[in-house]
Amino acid sequence: MAEQEQEPTVPAGARGGHRRRRRALVAASWTVAAALLLGAAGLGFVYFTLDGNIAGVDIDARLGSDRPEDMPHGSVDILVLGSDSRAGENDEYGDDDGSARSDTAMIVHVNEAHDRATIISVPRDTLVSRPACRKADGTRVPAAEEVMFNEAYQAGGPACAVKTVEAITDIRMDHYLEVDFAGFKELVDTLGGVRITLREPVRDADSHLDLTAGPHNLDGEQSLALVRTRHAIGNGSDLGRIQLQHAFLRALLGKVDDIGLFGDPAMLYDLADTATSAVTTDTGLDSAADLLGLAKLLEDIESGRIDMITMPVRYDPKDANRVLPLPGRTDQVWNALRADRPVPESATEGGAGADSDADVVRPSTGERG
Repeated sequence: MAEQEQEPTVPAGARGGHRRRRRALVAASWTVAAALLLGAAGLGFVYFTLDGNIAGVDIDARLGSDRPEDMPHGSVDILVLGSDSRAGENDEYGDDDGSARSDTAMIVHVNEAHDRATIISVPRDTLVSRPACRKADGTRVPAAEEVMFNEAYQAGGPACAVKTVEAITDIRMDHYLEVDFAGFKELVDTLGGVRITLREPVRDADSHLDLTAGPHNLDGEQSLALVRTRHAIGNGSDLGRIQLQHAFLRALLGKVDDIGLFGDPAMLYDLADTATSAVTTDTGLDSAADLLGLAKLLEDIESGRIDMITMPVRYDPKDANRVLPLPGRTDQVWNALRADRPVPESATEGGAGADSDADVVRPSTGERG
């Protein structure tokens, strides 16, 4: 019997039920990265005209040889960042001081068979040891202890963010993908909005978000406010916001499936044009042809074979606004990825992220996503 489709229900963030649809991993990579890769899957007839939209960063040249060994199996690891730069069209979200932070960070691991994936969200408030790195102009950024994870991007840009993730995980990142605020909004608007259902009102004066409980079709501005809000849900931590982002990803996947992009060439081109203009990638992905190749690699992964988790953390006893990695639990996560195995459930039990799951996430179909 075919599954009955239902809108994702979010209490200020919740995960919708499984939808056995193709290309699910593409959506799970994060909202904008999802739309980009889903669009890229159908770009064969126009991708040469879109190459000029994509900004590329030569991560390999900046990091040199002092990196973890690439895994011998055929798995793929991608760092996906959402940037909170205030430059250009993003200046409406604050003054441009010439810097930016990685407002959202996810590590996407695709297994060797390319039929299963694990998405690990890294809380921006996690205190980490940041290794020394170099900015785009060659300026050296010194190492630092007990600094917030998202400051790595602010200190040295994409290369420093990748180097920090590799230092934390001892896993080489094969690719890098970054999305900005303005591009995110435009992509959601190009799709005609995204449907969600809230289990309770969500109001956040900082992001100007004011939503009643019940169903909504969010436009780009509302969607951006929702995935960025933290004070309007739970205890105001980044952990609750991560659960909102996971819920929104599943809602986005449902929207893309519903509108049937591949039957609407005009919308497909608009989406691809917007998406390729919204991202910065490593030089291994900085053409539409490269993105098409990645999309083809991911397209057969079904939603039921995606594990979406938060990096195991605990609250810092010295500062409740910061979190610390749980050594034994994070070791289980990174060891599983290095061995190309699913992350064991025991790795995420009992941490602050697990508490956030229990308080915030409610599946809409009686089935945990």
